[in-house]
Amino acid sequence: MIPVAAILVDSPLGRSVARRLEGGGQAAGPAPELRDLQRKVEALETEIEDLSRALAGMRDEVQFVQRLLEDPHKKKPTT
Repeated sequence: MIPVAAILVDSPLGRSVARRLEGGGQAAGPAPELRDLQRKVEALETEIEDLSRALAGMRDEVQFVQRLLEDPHKKKPTT
């Protein structure tokens, strides 16, 4: 249960909730337009981080598959 909580807290969603909790006590905040822009930028940054992780994972998978495809040709016996 503790690892699951750690994963959730470290996730982009957990960081977003933490930022909102930290900023929740502000009496006078930025203009509504600025808040909307900040929210959009945070959403885009989170999406970019997620896509970067997904892309890195795909690169690893492609390299793994390439090694699998290359190895049988190298190990063929010469008869």
